[in-house]
Amino acid sequence: MERLFKFNQNNTTIKTEVTAGITTFLTMVYIIVVNPAILSSAGIPFEQVFMATVIAAVVGTLIMALFANYPIAIAPGMGLNAYFASVVGSQGLSYQVVLGCVFLAGLLFILLSLTKLRETLISAIPASLKYGITSGIGLFIAYVGLRNAGIVEANPETIVGLGDLHNSMTLLTIVGLLITVILYVLHIKGALFFGMLITGIIAYFTGHLEFTNGFISTPPSPVFFDMDIGGVITNGLYTVVFAFLLVTIFDTTGTLIGVAEQAGFMKKGNLPRAKQALLADATATTVGSMFGTSPSTAYIESTSGVAAGGRTGLTSLVVAGLFFFSIFFTPVIGAIAGIPAITAPVLIIVGTFMMEGLSRIDWKSFDEAFPAFAIILVMPFTSSIATGIAIGFITYPILKLVKGKGKEVHWILYLFGLIFLLQMIFIPTH
Repeated sequence: MERLFKFNQNNTTIKTEVTAGITTFLTMVYIIVVNPAILSSAGIPFEQVFMATVIAAVVGTLIMALFANYPIAIAPGMGLNAYFASVVGSQGLSYQVVLGCVFLAGLLFILLSLTKLRETLISAIPASLKYGITSGIGLFIAYVGLRNAGIVEANPETIVGLGDLHNSMTLLTIVGLLITVILYVLHIKGALFFGMLITGIIAYFTGHLEFTNGFISTPPSPVFFDMDIGGVITNGLYTVVFAFLLVTIFDTTGTLIGVAEQAGFMKKGNLPRAKQALLADATATTVGSMFGTSPSTAYIESTSGVAAGGRTGLTSLVVAGLFFFSIFFTPVIGAIAGIPAITAPVLIIVGTFMMEGLSRIDWKSFDEAFPAFAIILVMPFTSSIATGIAIGFITYPILKLVKGKGKEVHWILYLFGLIFLLQMIFIPTH
């Protein structure tokens, strides 16, 4: 085990690594409840999404543990799961077709991870667009949480209005949100998980939560290759594929760098074994799509394990093991996921986390600010991450050209801007 994880070299112990693994798991275990709750609304059977979520998490995190030797966990990402559901709902597509988009994005991610094209793509896209994309997704998933909880609802006069705050489920959501926010402000490790737990207990005593199918059961049988790749081509969903790919790359790369900086893994601005780490995420995305879930990503919650002393892949190995054992608690997870008041606060709070990049946008430079603002504005209003990205990629090069800064724009942006423009004109998404 020392040869594999190099405890002495990383100045850690088995006990510390196990503790760190448990800590990371508690901070991100909410995903096995929230992800099935979101994707089942898109028509994928709940138990299928649950198993796909666990499989993707176990596969990705094991690769991270055994090949990259980093204390970083992988699982289906927030934001992209909500986008997945919105693509199915807004475009009238089957979930099998959208799973085909995720599968193709995963394959492209694997190929990019093996070449230098990934670095080129990341460096070509300006920081303002990257932060705009992340913040736009944050607003989008926060809106999903508010809508699911009934805090906001459709209004014929104002499009969106305040919901019925006297509704018991809406009230429970507000209580759960306050509890979770307080736990997080108090720096309680696993605040999101414990917020869900406390809200669930309240829901149980108020009669909202019932465990009619017991607590423990035989794991559901996984469903393999339930997708329609041909439908991706038939419906011209190339922007959707690109959106899944682009956001997954940004999310994973940003998280890897953030966790690596905290743990002290960065060497002169570079991350050793970066290729193995990225392959862990790319493989999890591809495998997860084969079983029925949206793209996977490295989890920023891994910083909680790093803060607890985790420095090697043993931390990730423990996380993967705990995810595996969760498959025996399907009845409990299914019951909890059916209560919006338990899952909605997580969506709203995670949306908050994703707004951090707004402070890094140069708002005084209009040619930088407007494309980012357009992305942030379009994503929640159209319920489409892909449309938001397209608008940003179209407006950014145009404004730079008009201002005489066209040479500052990488040719990749001109290429994708033209592609997105042609697609929006000739292949409308609605």
